[in-house]
Amino acid sequence: MLLFSIIIPTLNESESIEHTLEALTSVLDKQHEIIIVDGGSTDDTVIKASRYTNKIYYSGKGRALQMNEGARHASHSFLVFLHADTLVPDNFPNEITKSFNHRSGQWGFFKVKLSNADFMLSVISFFMNLRSCLTKIATGDQVFVVSKDLYRKINGFKTIPLMEDIEFSKSLKKICKPICFKSTVITSSRKWKQQGIIKTVFLMWKIRLLYFFGIPATKLVSMYYK
Repeated sequence: MLLFSIIIPTLNESESIEHTLEALTSVLDKQHEIIIVDGGSTDDTVIKASRYTNKIYYSGKGRALQMNEGARHASHSFLVFLHADTLVPDNFPNEITKSFNHRSGQWGFFKVKLSNADFMLSVISFFMNLRSCLTKIATGDQVFVVSKDLYRKINGFKTIPLMEDIEFSKSLKKICKPICFKSTVITSSRKWKQQGIIKTVFLMWKIRLLYFFGIPATKLVSMYYK
């Protein structure tokens, strides 16, 4: 049986953290562990999370920094990096175990569906999944699963404020191909809804293009979070 350390970076996720942890704990047995790494929440995120796990740590703000900190405390041989606003499917642990077939040195990610999806968001989800399985480059919303040995081999996440998921995928796929799990995780569509679907699509592609042409993540982060 594969054992997982599920690492969740949080920052003011009071509205979503309980839903995420309820979905997670309902499909996990107590042999696995849930690790929360908070980046300085000013709401009651940590209080709510503490009802589900006592493995709560603190670090500076930034998903890469927080996920690396969580991995440092992980006890098990497989690491699962889960966003605080993403819900796992019922067959989450079984599919990982079956797909990896008890072998080390592997990694993978899930298909993703945006929550409360209308037609446009469903189309966007479809193309996100198609792109990631073709390019072997995934986003953090798709829930990275990686062996601890492989994670250590690439020295974890590059500590940049944005695009850490892209760099993580690129480093991993140089070593081995990922598994594109068949199941779907559901991630929040709040950014898409708040900023507008078309506007967000263009923003995402603009940031990816600028990053591809060498604009550093430190300059792109203000554009993403404005």
